[in-house]
Amino acid sequence: MTIQVPKTALSHRVEDLLRTERLPHVWCPGCGIGIVLQAFLRAVKDLEAKGVINRNQLVFVTGIGCTGRASGYVRLDGAHTPHGRPIAYAYGVKLGNPKLVPVVFSGDGDLAGIGGNHLLHAARRNFDLLVIMVNNLNYALTGGQLAPTTPRGVYSTTTPKGNPERPLDAARLVAALGANYVARWSIHYPVHIEESIKKALPRRGFRFIEVLSICPEIFGRHIGFRTPAELYERLRKISKVRKPKSLEDIKYDWDEEITLGVFVDKDEPGYMESLCERYNYSWCDELPEKRWARK
Repeated sequence: MTIQVPKTALSHRVEDLLRTERLPHVWCPGCGIGIVLQAFLRAVKDLEAKGVINRNQLVFVTGIGCTGRASGYVRLDGAHTPHGRPIAYAYGVKLGNPKLVPVVFSGDGDLAGIGGNHLLHAARRNFDLLVIMVNNLNYALTGGQLAPTTPRGVYSTTTPKGNPERPLDAARLVAALGANYVARWSIHYPVHIEESIKKALPRRGFRFIEVLSICPEIFGRHIGFRTPAELYERLRKISKVRKPKSLEDIKYDWDEEITLGVFVDKDEPGYMESLCERYNYSWCDELPEKRWARK
């Protein structure tokens, strides 16, 4: 006899935000991307339940790469854009319809590498956009090539004797360029990730959240970690939550410390409001970031 179990008993909290018909996903066992995606979806559900945001105004934009595949699983308006172009696409979304709130969810190779120029200028302009960058320390989907975030000295498929370059600390760079909100966490802190997203999503201006993740199959296995747990523990040991005294005090060192925490938290007018100061657009009083932040 088949026992009929009510659907609600098996439903996940964020199931209505997922395209479950497309599951199972393509991510490798042990990959940390799902932890970050779930934190984002939980934040959306919680903010929506409190009446702070409206999911129908969100646009979920990804680029190419392992993290970029997330747009295929999220039940929000969105786009899977060319490599390195999610921020440029999100610009177009916001400028074309200021009543929308774009969220870019993509990887370090996509955002800090190929799309690095877009990241730099979005932060400089304090453009009204939330960027969540999942940093797995390499170009994973295409075979483990060196990325700008790959730690110095670490092997990649394009640096067989170890990376000779200084890595790019994207969070520190974006903070220096004037973003309104900058935080970095690792997948070991899913509650902190969710709380950061809940704080940043309704804000105006440029908001950047980096999450260090593990890539056990491509990054970890190639440098000698036999299981996801070994790589998870290695990253946990160097991921240290603290409040830096200055930007120079933020560390991104695989052998010593990768600093986690909230590095910038301010509320300065974003790019769209700077447009409104000069042009009296009809939508200037309807920017969702201005209304959401008051709730």
